[in-house]
Amino acid sequence: MSFRTRMTPFAVMAVAACSQGETPAAAQSPGQPALQRASTQGAGQTARDSGRREVAVVAGGCFWSVESNMEHIPGVISAVSGYAGGTSANPTYEAVEAGNGYVEAVQVTFDPGRISYRQLVDRFWRTIDPTDARGQFCDTGPAYGTAVFATPAQKPTAEASRQAAIAVIGARRFTTPVRDAGRFWPAEAYHQDFARLNPARYAGYSRFCGRAARLRAVWGA
Repeated sequence: MSFRTRMTPFAVMAVAACSQGETPAAAQSPGQPALQRASTQGAGQTARDSGRREVAVVAGGCFWSVESNMEHIPGVISAVSGYAGGTSANPTYEAVEAGNGYVEAVQVTFDPGRISYRQLVDRFWRTIDPTDARGQFCDTGPAYGTAVFATPAQKPTAEASRQAAIAVIGARRFTTPVRDAGRFWPAEAYHQDFARLNPARYAGYSRFCGRAARLRAVWGA
């Protein structure tokens, strides 16, 4: 069941299906050296764009939050909300919500000269609850399943990152898989950059959902 509903003037709290939670930088735990960190520049400095581009696809519940979280990571060029993991062509939001085999996902384009694929996946884990097999936070159902969708070249790195995250949480609790990457379908235009374009609506749900508190409970302060 999704918490996303149509907005009315009298239904301010049921405004969105996702919350940003903590920013990726805050979500990293300094006590876990196995999870790699992106290189950082000194104060006031900006890393130079290498001109190279790679793509990652991740699913972490509602794509509004995942998109927003990924866009805040240094080295990420863009993040696009969409659908992954299914087989039918041209999936729509309504069909995905009804359960057509797809999950809400985000396609992340990044500069590997500033952040590696391994570092990106390591940071992704800390923005989700990989112990929840029913969905994420306020959103439950098949559309909100979690996964890292990896190409054959990415899969060994994604699996290594997953094992590092499992070492923190425990294998019996960890439910998020690494899945084979297939075609990614961008979501409808009104879903793109939702958190940035609708800050009041997004913030209302963010306060209600309790995502940040759950992330602290799962990963530690």
